[in-house]
Amino acid sequence: MTLAAPADASRLWAGGFEARNKDQEEEVLTWIYTILGEPRPKGEYEDILKDGVVLCKLINKLAPGSVKKIQERGTNFQLMENIQRFQAAIKKYGVPEEEIFQTADLFERRNIPQVTLCLYALGRITQKHPEFTGPHLGPKMAEKNERTFTEEQLRAHNAELNLQMGYNKGASQSGLGAFGNTRHM
Repeated sequence: MTLAAPADASRLWAGGFEARNKDQEEEVLTWIYTILGEPRPKGEYEDILKDGVVLCKLINKLAPGSVKKIQERGTNFQLMENIQRFQAAIKKYGVPEEEIFQTADLFERRNIPQVTLCLYALGRITQKHPEFTGPHLGPKMAEKNERTFTEEQLRAHNAELNLQMGYNKGASQSGLGAFGNTRHM
């Protein structure tokens, strides 16, 4: 018996994560090198970012002094420290922790799409920093979504809330005793 693959399986790669989007990766690299004011080197996306040097330079442009020491070359461990310093700096800059990739996602190429999402999150957060006047990456963030309700709408909502909580006609769990005990009948 053979099983058909789900229709959207083409979006997934062997690791089970979302497939890479080369257009987004290109947009991220263009954004980074525009901010750095440097020509973009030739090479693959993950190879350009792998050692964390470019990422540390990027966060230092966005928030000067964020990464004090950048290892330009060294052992794998020393280069991974660049990525960890970048991660700590962007967390401090305002990128939510759940949007920050793991060091192995980039260095060991385990989840490159997560790296891209993280850099989009960084690009989005730059909008909250008025001192940053460079290009932004990704969609514009919403500023406010205020809503006003009349007293009548608020009262109607309170009635709905009580109905949603359910009505149990006086039932309770008072006779169940401690958890794990059998029920004697």
